[in-house]
Amino acid sequence: MVITIPLVLLLAAALLLLLRFRALGGGAAVVAVLFGFYLASTDANDTVNGLVSAITNAIPNIGS
Repeated sequence: MVITIPLVLLLAAALLLLLRFRALGGGAAVVAVLFGFYLASTDANDTVNGLVSAITNAIPNIGS
């Protein structure tokens, strides 16, 4: 997937904003990061990548 690094940076920025505005506590942020890390190493990896790819491919076609 070509957009992996920008998507990771976007999600990291969103997580940092949630922490900054206290919408998410530090413990919950650690849990979110660990969940993503361990989810990537399971068999759900292909399913999640397929879902994200489908969404990112559909976004440019929304306005058309």
